[in-house]
Amino acid sequence: MFDEIKKLDNTYIANTYNRFNVAFKSGKGATLYDFNDKKYIDFSTGIGVNAFGVSDDEWVKAITEQANRLSHMSNLYYTLPQAQLAHMLCAKTGMKKVFFANSGAEANEGAIKTARKYSHDKYNEARSEIITLVNSFHGRTITTLKATGQDVFHKNFYPFTEGFTYAKANDIEDVKAHINENTCAIMMELVQGEGGVLPLDKEFVKNVEKIAKEKDLILIIDEVQTGNGRTGYLYAYQGFGINPDIVTTAKGIGGGLPLGAILFNEKTEKVLGFGDHATTFGGNPIVTAGALSIIERLNDEFLDAVKLKGQYIMEYCKGIKNVESVSGMGMMIGIKCNKPARDIVSKCLENGLICLTAKDKIRFLPPLNISTTELEEGLKIFKKVVEE
Repeated sequence: MFDEIKKLDNTYIANTYNRFNVAFKSGKGATLYDFNDKKYIDFSTGIGVNAFGVSDDEWVKAITEQANRLSHMSNLYYTLPQAQLAHMLCAKTGMKKVFFANSGAEANEGAIKTARKYSHDKYNEARSEIITLVNSFHGRTITTLKATGQDVFHKNFYPFTEGFTYAKANDIEDVKAHINENTCAIMMELVQGEGGVLPLDKEFVKNVEKIAKEKDLILIIDEVQTGNGRTGYLYAYQGFGINPDIVTTAKGIGGGLPLGAILFNEKTEKVLGFGDHATTFGGNPIVTAGALSIIERLNDEFLDAVKLKGQYIMEYCKGIKNVESVSGMGMMIGIKCNKPARDIVSKCLENGLICLTAKDKIRFLPPLNISTTELEEGLKIFKKVVEE
């Protein structure tokens, strides 16, 4: 069966992914099976999407019941799950309004549009430049590629959207040096995920917030990967003690279906008006019903457990031979070894563990509710591979 799938894929799907040599058939929680019924422990969750693992019972029940009621409706009309999810997000964060999109890149596009419109309306159209950080990642559209602070992504697709500059992470003087009369916003990931799972320094983040307020710059926090419990907080910014003007998120909020969101505070909640931004599928009833089943379970007790699991994983990995460093926050973890990361990930897959790379590191994004048995089984596989 696998050979048939691979042949169809290679024949008809655009060759944009360097796929590993496996096709998954089914799973539950953090345990998956391929078409040869080989078992795997999943430390990847579809790159941070399956927050509660594969085929989570509560999520499946929520989307199935909603599919039997109303599958899709235009955003020209009200729908109950979308309204309920927006209320829940605002209640849990203190933000004031939500716009639903389909992905992280779309959410970031909406945040960029909002920041520029805020300055256009209050100042002038020239005040449109956005500072992001070196080594950041914000998406793969023409605009979010340019917002990404990595030169490797700035090729092939010229001309890119103008109006972005890049300051060094954890260097507040460099951030200040990039601010001028045309700056309208600062956009950051608080843990640079694709950049190597690198948390920012708390003092630096607080200083950026202070400068943004002093200069009336919109502070955008990209929580596409860090959000929805991944770092042990509902959103990572809550662990840094700041109050952003805009928060973007996606991945884990949908639990396995496409969903992104932009959260606005009191400063930005009225920037977008009728016709300024829109979407066909964003906030779809099925997707938001599933998201409700995810977000409502991310309470303080659960998030404390995520923190403890993350600490345990990091301490365990620090004790493995050939591991050079471990970084991360909550259950978003990067591990640097003295062997190529891609080789380790490939070997882990052969041994029944699914994990990811992040530049020169191995990246773990396990289900937030992974069982102790699954967690220990996955860590033992990792240890065996790395110490070989």
